[in-house]
Amino acid sequence: MSAEPEKPKVDVSRETLAEKQTRALAVLERLEREYPNAKIALDFTSPLELLVATILAAQTRDTLVNSITRNLFPKYPTAKDWADAPIETLRAELKPTGFFNNKAKAVQESCRALVEKHGGQVPDSIEALTELPGVGRKTANVVLGNALGHPDRVAVDTHVRRLSQRLGLTKNDDPDEIEKDLEKLWPAERRTRSCHLLQFHGRRICTGPNPKCEACVAKDLCPSAFSLEKKKREKKPGKKRPAASSRKKE
Repeated sequence: MSAEPEKPKVDVSRETLAEKQTRALAVLERLEREYPNAKIALDFTSPLELLVATILAAQTRDTLVNSITRNLFPKYPTAKDWADAPIETLRAELKPTGFFNNKAKAVQESCRALVEKHGGQVPDSIEALTELPGVGRKTANVVLGNALGHPDRVAVDTHVRRLSQRLGLTKNDDPDEIEKDLEKLWPAERRTRSCHLLQFHGRRICTGPNPKCEACVAKDLCPSAFSLEKKKREKKPGKKRPAASSRKKE
């Protein structure tokens, strides 16, 4: 029988801010060597395209969004084109992304606001972007960091949130608070790049329910390494699943 992997002894409860910064940078350096080609998963050629793609990517795989926008971006090259499109047409075209009614409305209303308030151009500030319908801080930071030349932006998606918590870089669950915590740890010029690295690692190794801790290049720097595997082994077998009639609708 193979020996159980020893859980790395990283005590974040006693860690000073300076020590946490050092550890966070060490994690980034290892991920940088592991994923030198890490980049945003959404395809785009302009700030407008990335804005639309990010809205569409909510609760949807980026690869699916790319397969749809590949045909839509040439059809709607400007904000006015999106704003003037029949809403029924947009709903039909966006249906594969899920939540298509809300997404069609958000894309069209945000593009109308771009036309009416910004000359059809995507504004270059977090304040102006988050005033657009359907655009929150994450979407705004994605656009600023990846399409408008602001490498200091932290976009907290599901991967950045999960990994920053497991790595002990934040104790928060709210994305806005996680953003603030990571800004204290990552150099301003590397923040957007750091999000790309966490996203790559989160898709490949530090996955949601079944992280591959043994294959992780930063396992000795992670306070959560092997902990989920241990919990699964300790979980009592034979636990009965609730009867179908008593379960909530999903």
